Amino acid sequence: MLEKAMILAAKAHMGHLDKGGNPYILHPVRVMLGCKTIEEKIVAMLHDTLEDSDLTADDLIIEGFPKVIVDAVVCLTRKTDQDYMEYVHKVAKNPLATAVKLSDLADNMDLNRLPGLTPRDFQRLERYLRAKQFLENVQQNIL
Repeated sequence: MLEKAMILAAKAHMGHLDKGGNPYILHPVRVMLGCKTIEEKIVAMLHDTLEDSDLTADDLIIEGFPKVIVDAVVCLTRKTDQDYMEYVHKVAKNPLATAVKLSDLADNMDLNRLPGLTPRDFQRLERYLRAKQFLENVQQNIL
């Protein structure tokens, strides 16, 4: 399943670049490397596919991904008009999505990947830090 997730993510992100101008696929790979379980790693590879491509949750089911994986990927998919902290609260309701989101935030907070920092980058960093603290608190209360 992990190999299938990697191939699907590579296809979904083909030609996409991150904010630093690097191939976008490197982001889900870094997120995956920050995860512990195989389920977390699969979700990490797929976590931006529904948001950044034409793939749907039904496509993931057709590909054979278990419901728990698809549910976590859907949970990690932020709607365009959704308030960021509202989205984070939704993620917090799914322990698998929470674990992956924490790894995603760690990668997003690594400013070394950006060529030049702007005030907007620092605003985004503050938002990510609030989300990270919230999710860590939720995770500690669950465990």
